[in-house]
Amino acid sequence: MRKIDKPWGYELVWAETSRYVGKVLAIRAGERLSLQYHRVKDESILVAKGLMDLEVEEDGRMGTRRMKPGDTYHVVPGQKHRMIGVEDTEVIEVSTPELDDVVRLEDRYGRVGR
Repeated sequence: MRKIDKPWGYELVWAETSRYVGKVLAIRAGERLSLQYHRVKDESILVAKGLMDLEVEEDGRMGTRRMKPGDTYHVVPGQKHRMIGVEDTEVIEVSTPELDDVVRLEDRYGRVGR
């Protein structure tokens, strides 16, 4: 298990194999992840605690889903998305193993293009 500090909170990687990765994302209230997409990575998320907004592209348009504990979403490759902590939030993410497959389109922490 390894913890990766992020400007919006942290990731706790609790499972990592050549076929899948399991993480907990801890997002502080008022913080937001990059608006991003993945070329290959496929991920499913489950809100475990807190409240968050998921900005997500569906049918070619961006929209926002308010998500609470128990809510899930499947993010497919190429789909723009961003998580925003409304409250301190914990998200369980299970994905394919391409952890560096992030194309940042907007980022409040200056990480676009990285």
